[in-house]
This record gives sequence, C-alpha cells and structure tokens, in this order.
Amino acid sequence: MNRLQRFHINGLKALESVGRLGSLQAAADELGVTPGAVSQHLIRAERQLGRAVFTRTPKGLLPTALGARLLPRLTAAFRTLDDALAVAEEDRERALTVSVAPVLASKWLVPRLSRFRAAHPDIRIRIDATTEIVDLDSSDIDLALRVGRGDWANVRLRRMLPMEVFPVCAPALAQTLRSPEDLRSAPIVLDSGARGIWDHWLAPYGMKETDLGPADHFTDASLCADAAIGGQGVMLGWHTLAVDAIRAGLLVAPFARAVDIGTGYFAVTSPTRPETRQMKAFLAWVEEEMAATAREFGRPTAAKRA
Repeated sequence: MNRLQRFHINGLKALESVGRLGSLQAAADELGVTPGAVSQHLIRAERQLGRAVFTRTPKGLLPTALGARLLPRLTAAFRTLDDALAVAEEDRERALTVSVAPVLASKWLVPRLSRFRAAHPDIRIRIDATTEIVDLDSSDIDLALRVGRGDWANVRLRRMLPMEVFPVCAPALAQTLRSPEDLRSAPIVLDSGARGIWDHWLAPYGMKETDLGPADHFTDASLCADAAIGGQGVMLGWHTLAVDAIRAGLLVAPFARAVDIGTGYFAVTSPTRPETRQMKAFLAWVEEEMAATAREFGRPTAAKRA
C-alpha cells in the first residue's frame, strides 16, 4: 500500500482506461473529462513511474513492454475496487439506518415495523435507539426521528405530528378520578427527565406539578408507562407513548383534554445527501402511521394544521 500513496489515482485511472479502450477520446468519454486532461494525466503518471507506459505513434498510443505488463494488472485492480464499492452500495441499498429515541422506538415504532416490512419486503431497517443528536452528514445514519421544536441547524425537516400531553392511568385508578382536583391526592408517576411538563396540562385548573399527589419518579418515560399500566399512579402521557396501551385497555385517559406543548415529531435528514428510494418509502410510511395514531385520538396531523 505504501507504493500506492506515491501515485496520483487519477493518473492510474487514465492509464488503465486508455490501455483498455485504446484511445484518448474513448478514455475521456468514460472518465468524463477532455482528451487533453487525459493526456496530462498520462504524462504525470509516466513521470511518477519514471518510465513510458505508451509509445506515441501516428496510429495512436501503443503499450510499451512495461505497459503490456502493467495495464492488465491496473484493470484487474480497478475491477476489484469497483466490486468492493458495489458491495458497499448493495449493503446501503439493503439496510436503512434510522436514529430514534428509545421510548419512541419501543412504544410506537418497533411494534409497527412488521407493517412496513409487509409493504416493502425489499427494504431492511436498522434501528439505532439513542437520545443523542447524530451528525447526519458524517455518520452512517440515513435519517432520524426526533422530538422537539424543530430548531436543529443544518438539517432537512419534515414535521409529522404535534406533541400533545394528557393524563393516563390504569382503568381501576381512573374510576377514582372525577375531576383534575382529584390529582392532588392521587398517586402520580413522574418522568424525572421532563420535570414541570405537568404544568402545561394543569394551568387551566389553577394547579402546578408541585400540587400533585405523592409521586414515584422514573428516569425513563417507558418505565413511567409500565408503572402506570401496573396501577402505580397517573402519568402524563402522549399519543405515541400511550396509543397501543389505550387500545389494549391497559391504560385510559380519565380526562378528555389534551394540550399541545409546542414540540412535535420530526423526520430529519441531511440537506447535503439526496433522499434514496428507501428513505422516501420509510418517511411516507411513518407519516401515514403518525396520521393513523392522530386519528385514533381525533387529532389533526401536523400537515393538516399547517
């Protein structure tokens, strides 16, 4: 590999192309440059080699003795390199890598992926479950599903669904709740990572999160949902977190009111990388699934609100 570092790759490509195709013009057409540019690459490459690869004749360029030995090996080498790149492209074509928060992945996305697979059996999905904001320009992540205000820089955004919150709890506990005032004494499940979020829902009733009943704290919203399903208290849920549990009868929303807290679900892609067929198919499917989730709650999607 040390020898390769001493030579300009474009010069080697020019040598190989001229040797295989037999003329400067044919090589220029293949490489997408002018014949003059190909000629300059040849001169530079031969200068680096210290020996002539072609003999210039009135009938064109003919390989020297060195060229006769070198050119077939260059062709084989570039074919091997092309095959290697084809493997990389095939792998990228086959697997779509999606970055998504663990809660959204486990409670909403993953249970629905079988429907995507049924609609697109040729597309494989790799889920990268993380709360980190990945660099879509330099990483192998194709797209991300994020929750926030959409104020991320240097990304392409598609707003899917507004983030609305509402209390949820196990059916038995819901029977004890007649009005929001009952939340002052009801057991509460709090997400330690979203302190103060209850204030959005409680404000019209003259209450704050600090007015709620005794609370158990969890550092993960998914654990909060599991605790609420287990009857440990009332939590402030949202559509993608609670929809499947509500449909299954494991959770209920004791109060009809839901509050838009100003954030939303976004599909995020790099503005410098084109969207592939796989990306477009996945984004369209997520948008449809988000809309279906909104309909279950009688809520408009982000697109309809815009």
